[in-house]
Amino acid sequence: MTQTEDSIYQHLKKGYPFWKHLNTKEQDYLTSCSAILDYHKNDFIYSRSDDCLGIFLVLKGQLRIYIQSEESREITLFRLNAGEVCTLSASCLLQEITFDIQIEAEQDSRILLTNIACFQRLIERNIYVENYVYRQTTERFSDVMWALSQILFSSFDKRLAAYLEDERIRIGSSVLKTTHEQIARNLGSAREVVSRMLKYFEKEGIVSLSRGAVTILNPKKLQAYL
Repeated sequence: MTQTEDSIYQHLKKGYPFWKHLNTKEQDYLTSCSAILDYHKNDFIYSRSDDCLGIFLVLKGQLRIYIQSEESREITLFRLNAGEVCTLSASCLLQEITFDIQIEAEQDSRILLTNIACFQRLIERNIYVENYVYRQTTERFSDVMWALSQILFSSFDKRLAAYLEDERIRIGSSVLKTTHEQIARNLGSAREVVSRMLKYFEKEGIVSLSRGAVTILNPKKLQAYL
């Protein structure tokens, strides 16, 4: 086994809980049809209209999964961080996936990609693999439904407050390096709407605005909107 194959082997063993239910031949097969890929920040990774990508495990970085309207308006559905798996990129395997998701690297990222033919074969032969893939898909659809319900049923001030609070917790800092355009894209809104609400939050002493950054001044007041 080469050094690269050994690295892939170890990542698969650590990342997939069904690994212990594979025999040696299946483990070697999964290793042989997997590869490590690197992406730079803002690299486009996948669209359902492309060839079927396969199933991948995020090794480092962060990916954004989103949908886009014909007018190029984007709605972020969820994000994937290190240690998390994406099965929605395997639309040719999971016929239930009928909407066009897109995936981009939100940070410099590394993924472990396993081609779809390999997973198809293991799903047909190993119930543990099948259960895992469908469980992951169900969990991601739950994320999708939550995102859509926020857009449909939550007021924008609440959605924006929730986004800012989530980002503050995620990065561990009150200074969010982002633009109004990026926030609008993540929330599926217009930049003008985001700017107007941020300016309102600024007047209320909740945030301060500067070029390329939003600083949260009063987390408690922000959380009152949730």
